[in-house]
Amino acid sequence: MNRSSILKRASGAALALLAWLFAAPAMAHGIAGADAAFVAASTGPQIVPFLYLGAKHMVTGYDHLLFILGVVFFLYRLRHVALYVTMFSIGHSITLLSGVLSNIHVNSYLVDAVIGLSVAYKAFDNLGGLKTVLGVQPNTKLAVLGFGLVHGFGLATKLQALKLSAEGLVANMIAFNVGVELGQLLALSAILAVMLWWRGRPGFARQAIAANVVIMAVGFLLMEFQLAGYFTQKVA
Repeated sequence: MNRSSILKRASGAALALLAWLFAAPAMAHGIAGADAAFVAASTGPQIVPFLYLGAKHMVTGYDHLLFILGVVFFLYRLRHVALYVTMFSIGHSITLLSGVLSNIHVNSYLVDAVIGLSVAYKAFDNLGGLKTVLGVQPNTKLAVLGFGLVHGFGLATKLQALKLSAEGLVANMIAFNVGVELGQLLALSAILAVMLWWRGRPGFARQAIAANVVIMAVGFLLMEFQLAGYFTQKVA
């Protein structure tokens, strides 16, 4: 298969994936429905429910999962996986907790646009684009940490929109953050299992290029979707 065919198939797959993501309410990035109603009505420590909600938010947060997939895509040693995922976890834990507990507000559309950019950035990096364009390889660990900070604010904005009760807030946010970490471990285990199988299949190197093109395209489309929401909100 030539490069042109790969790019065409990758572009079609990106559009199909994005349409599926936006069409599936269960995969929505925010906290909605019964979960949102529970969080909004909660007073006092609710450790187990917030653990569950944190885990659920991570395993159904396709933007977070796409970024994690991009991060581990070409990592073959578990210690490297652990290092990069830890950097991401430190980043999003800092801003999730500080954002909610210190009442730091940022625009959710802009944060989610940067989260989409983070997905595109990591896929472009995986394709060697950053080194080609810049002539040097940016520090990947710092990039993962930095984008982790942004992802944490993304989580915080979803909780802040629900007007959380101050009673039991610290305990609930710590529980939610622990749940996020547990959900991330669960999702990471599934991703690594698939990657281990895939890497052993013939044609992985060629397919990896197409996959990262898809991830990059979805990242840019997610970013554009959020920017459109931001500017529409400003006009309204």
